[in-house]
Amino acid sequence: MRLRGLMIATVVMVALAAGVYFSNKQKSAEAAKPPADASPKILALTDSEISKLDVKKKDAPETVLEKNNAGKWQLTAPKQFLADQEAAGQLVTAASTVASDRVVEDKASDVSAYGLKAPSLEVDITTKAGKTSKLKIGDDTPTNSGAYAMLEGDPRVFTVASYVKSGLDKSVNDLRDKRLLTFDQDKLSRVELVAKKQDMEFGRDKDQWQIVKPKPLRADGLQVEELIRKLKDAKMDLTVSDEDAKKAASGFASGTPVATVKATDASGTQQLEVRKNKDDYYAKSSAVDGVHKVTADLGTGLDKGLDDFRNKKLFDFGFNDPNKIEMHNNGKTYAFQKTGEDWFSNGKKLDSTSVQSLLDKLRDFSASKFVEFTAVAAPSIDLTVTSNDGKRVEKVLISKQGSDYVAKRETEPSLYGLDAKTVDDLSKAASDVKEAPPPSKKK
Repeated sequence: MRLRGLMIATVVMVALAAGVYFSNKQKSAEAAKPPADASPKILALTDSEISKLDVKKKDAPETVLEKNNAGKWQLTAPKQFLADQEAAGQLVTAASTVASDRVVEDKASDVSAYGLKAPSLEVDITTKAGKTSKLKIGDDTPTNSGAYAMLEGDPRVFTVASYVKSGLDKSVNDLRDKRLLTFDQDKLSRVELVAKKQDMEFGRDKDQWQIVKPKPLRADGLQVEELIRKLKDAKMDLTVSDEDAKKAASGFASGTPVATVKATDASGTQQLEVRKNKDDYYAKSSAVDGVHKVTADLGTGLDKGLDDFRNKKLFDFGFNDPNKIEMHNNGKTYAFQKTGEDWFSNGKKLDSTSVQSLLDKLRDFSASKFVEFTAVAAPSIDLTVTSNDGKRVEKVLISKQGSDYVAKRETEPSLYGLDAKTVDDLSKAASDVKEAPPPSKKK
């Protein structure tokens, strides 16, 4: 009996061991398999591979987006338009990598059940190598959280998220460049503005803008850049009705001229004419067809005179500290020299706080207005600031005129009107510069 019981126990142990072995083996095999609801990628390209996109929608003309010879995206159908590069890039990114939520059928026999026989949206993606992939988007899923999709030549039917469909469902108006002026800001060399019965022209030398018309003058670079920004941001509304488009054309025709701008870059010159009718502004551009209603911000931004763009600051050393300052003020002489990080006068080190106060006053030393040529008294203040390692020397002569002052930069005929307080504050800052305290003695 004991031998028989031992044999039975042995058989049971072997059976259990075999069961555990095969169970573990089966689990390992299942773990190695992809899950049943795996979501494979439908398309896996890179943006740089794509050279053309053809968006086809029911009851709408085809929208074709292609790269031109300059490497820019351009609409070639239904009409030729320059594309909004950011919007075009987003569409290309959406089309390059398309991920599914899940596979509905591995081999669909009737795709019409999913709206894929005559899809509501088809995007043909062509690569630089000449291969075209046709992605079809059909009906929405019953939960409206996505849509059915398939790739031509692949029998599988997938579901994709709603954002995949919306990222691909683009029209001409979505992709078209809506700017009224399409100049390249980095290559802009000239801007001409006719406003307030003045003809002004700005020219760029490297990164610095100057006034070249009606005569050479220092320009306030920030004001010129703000003008360019407003021109760059001027856009047309492509969603307006035909009736509103006619109102815009009528408003422009009977409006009062505000300004005419000409912008010149490497590709040529474009013109924008702005008029005001009651409280509304309308614009006509040489770069696009039609008349368009524009913002009051653009209208008021162009309605400026020459003095609005002139540089009112007397010194151009900007944020870089000068190397040397000399000032003769009603018989008093100040001479400050920078060596390394410290300032000195007559060989004595100066207090950095008081010097910084003077530098701030010089940096912000600005005119309150511009003065027409007039007789100027002998200067009472003579200021010379040397900067840029001695390469820039700016000399300003300041004369008393009534209760205020008039200043003149040595190299210019222009006269700058200065408030008395501005001059007094500068004089006080110079007189307040003091020696640095002696170093504390260590115990």
